Amino acid sequence: MTVHTRAGLTLSGFILFFLVGVGFMRHAAIIGPFDTIKVDGGTISGVMNPTGDIHEFKGIPFAEPPVGKLRWKAPRPVISWKGVKVCDRFGPSPMQKDPVPFSMWSAEWLIPKEPISEDCLYLNVWTGAADPKEKRPVLVWIYGGGFVSGGSAVPIYDGEAMAKKGVIVVSCNYRVGIFGFFAHPELTAESPHNASGNYGLLDQIAALQWVKKNIAAFGGDPDNVTIAGQSAGSMSVNCLVASPLAKNLFQKAIGESGAIFTRKSPSLQQAEEKGKQLLQLLQVDGVNDLRAMPADELLRRTLGSREPIVDGYVLPEAVADIFKEGKENNVALLTGWNQDEGFLDGPAKTAADFQQEARDSYGSAAASFLTFYPAHNDSAAAVSQMYLSRDMVFGVQNYTWANVESGQGKKVYVYRFARKPPATGQYIKYGAFHSGEVPYVFDNLRLVDRPWESIDHQLATLISTYWVNFIKTGNPNGDQLPVWGTYSVADKEIMVFGPDKQETEPMKDSGGLDFLYTRIGDH
Repeated sequence: MTVHTRAGLTLSGFILFFLVGVGFMRHAAIIGPFDTIKVDGGTISGVMNPTGDIHEFKGIPFAEPPVGKLRWKAPRPVISWKGVKVCDRFGPSPMQKDPVPFSMWSAEWLIPKEPISEDCLYLNVWTGAADPKEKRPVLVWIYGGGFVSGGSAVPIYDGEAMAKKGVIVVSCNYRVGIFGFFAHPELTAESPHNASGNYGLLDQIAALQWVKKNIAAFGGDPDNVTIAGQSAGSMSVNCLVASPLAKNLFQKAIGESGAIFTRKSPSLQQAEEKGKQLLQLLQVDGVNDLRAMPADELLRRTLGSREPIVDGYVLPEAVADIFKEGKENNVALLTGWNQDEGFLDGPAKTAADFQQEARDSYGSAAASFLTFYPAHNDSAAAVSQMYLSRDMVFGVQNYTWANVESGQGKKVYVYRFARKPPATGQYIKYGAFHSGEVPYVFDNLRLVDRPWESIDHQLATLISTYWVNFIKTGNPNGDQLPVWGTYSVADKEIMVFGPDKQETEPMKDSGGLDFLYTRIGDH
């Protein structure tokens, strides 16, 4: 494969140029360790990576453990400690089901088997700074997992490789499932803000406040912070951009496959009603009875989907309305989604059934719908159902986000990840699947057991470099890179990361997204 940049250098040539440069810098400026660092709560130490150029701090507490009476409370300031806290391993992952590989997700996409605990509010820092005065740009990574699973210790989120490119990487835990997203009238009455339900988002905001106060000690710039996430992490980023509580805590945002524009998030009253129903189901009298229940029992008895709530505090209004009114935080945006991240419940419908479903759903507009999602035979109908699922769940969300922000005159860059990660065994049937881009973004292919090819390593270097450039400046472009054009509502140009091309081109399937949005979007 040969891809030419505007400057005439091949992609392979760029990779060689980049690696030589990194190798030279590594030998020219091997850093020494930070022996100890003073942060909120006390003094910490970390460890150096094997090559001696990145200092790693794992398991730094950023809030008091949200256990006992603090279950379903906003995160409180961290409890101080004496002496030096050794932060050389990840803190516990949030309470959730035990991780078991499934579908397209092998172990590298999952949290470690242990520890898993309600005491989970810890974060991690990777820094290559040699001096606290360096003011390196900062990335804060927010994991996905449908708001019911995930954690910062997932292997593909390791920050070492990205930190080698000149940014400081922070990853943080937040509460998920019943522990992170549960509303009830008693909890609302307890709150000084007359709100309940968004504890997971409040954890993320607390982590960002910690970064604002402490990251300079690691050589970071508290005024040059990018928040980034994938799936529910991207939805979280979308919420944080919308939330007044996150104002001035970051300057740029990266959203990979997730946002909340056409979904109807529950209101506080709706979420409280579900909370009352849960207490009746569990046959307990009040919230304090739930607080007394062991975490593993509560988890077992309350498994189910969770999501952010329009609580009037973290989210004063629906996310779509906040953006429509221009009340969101002013940030540059990099966003996109993957080519093959649709999901089907059960076998695909036949062409005849899919056509009938289109007529039932869209009436006289069904013919137009079927031009975007064709079903002239069963094979085509199966592909269209996957793409429709992708666009309904992910595509139209991030597409709308890009359109709204671009329409307000903000810098927006949009991508489509179209490389099928190579695989064997049960994973071979999946294409450019949901979250498949993440190890490329972090340049972490070495941590994933797949039969990687040369194009994968080239893509990982290219994509991670774009992300790092955006984290540094708000613009992914740089010397010797294929030019990534800004996105606008008029031309809809996006960067395609495929196996045989990496270039900016007009979005080919925007018509289907426009069709869907006009029927399900907020107006």
